[in-house]
Amino acid sequence: MDDSVFNNRLRQIILLLIIILLAILLLTQLYVFLPGFLGALTLYILFREPYNKLTIIKRWNKTWTTLLFVLGSLVVIAIPIYFSVTLLTTKVSAVLTNPVELMKDAKIVGVKIHDLTGIELLTDENLAAFQKKATAIVPTILNSSANIMSNFAIMFFLLYFLLKNGRLVEKFLHNFIPLKEENINLLSSETKNMIKANAIGIPVLAIIQGIIAAIGYSIFGVKDWGLWGFLTGIFSMVPIVGTAVIWVPLTLYLFSIDKTGSAIGLLIFAVVIITNADYVARLTILKRLIDVHPLITIFGVIIGIGLFGFWGVIFGPLLISYFIILVKIYMNEFAAKSVAIEETQKD
Repeated sequence: MDDSVFNNRLRQIILLLIIILLAILLLTQLYVFLPGFLGALTLYILFREPYNKLTIIKRWNKTWTTLLFVLGSLVVIAIPIYFSVTLLTTKVSAVLTNPVELMKDAKIVGVKIHDLTGIELLTDENLAAFQKKATAIVPTILNSSANIMSNFAIMFFLLYFLLKNGRLVEKFLHNFIPLKEENINLLSSETKNMIKANAIGIPVLAIIQGIIAAIGYSIFGVKDWGLWGFLTGIFSMVPIVGTAVIWVPLTLYLFSIDKTGSAIGLLIFAVVIITNADYVARLTILKRLIDVHPLITIFGVIIGIGLFGFWGVIFGPLLISYFIILVKIYMNEFAAKSVAIEETQKD
């Protein structure tokens, strides 16, 4: 190897190291805004086809069409969040300002559990510690509100940019990715399918389970059944434990206040209907959107929530799918070539 070739490779390595270091620096500093970026990417993929139809086929003005999509998504997202926050803050504030009733109910549950199992879970010390931690949650929520609002601002700003310049961005990425055309198309197709399936399917599943749970709670005399139904829908997105986080404590509470019939009825309703509603909906709704293996969804959500927060529900399964696809692409891109080279050398 002559000096010129060596010097060129050395410069290439140094440049790559600088690029990698700068990328790591940027990612570490901008990681807090990653949810906003992922949200914009999700909305862009959902809106991409109708946006292109309106601006390319029907020749609508790009700027006004982009603003229409951004404002529409803002309304669709903001209304549920507003009602959710209003519902939760009203109840949480009532509990924190007057926790006596909650502590009284918790003590009754603790006594019943102790009588049935001999295990003392809810002592006065535990309840006092819980109340102290619960009170500390409010300042934490207030402190994180600025971060949440900034992520929303970034999400809608990036959505405007992606919609208006999406074709240029896609063209750049298409030329930048060092893969065969068929493999680039495979990555693109998998990304669109997974994001559509999770971004549409998972919220629909949560709404279905929340409504079904709320109906059950109202039938069996649970107070604030709307709030508990809403929380059941939220926790339906949590893998493995899911809705049981809500209906198991509610069932135990009904047992503890001697509403045995209602408790048994709620238990049967939860096990038979609430739990199986998720299974049936997945076989019907998600199956039509994309045939995703349940293990990919479960482990993807577990990994994704830790990495990306809420958006991990969508991008966690996508990461696992990417891993599987990239292994297939590697085999297609390089393994086949290696076998062909070895056979040629033998000949």
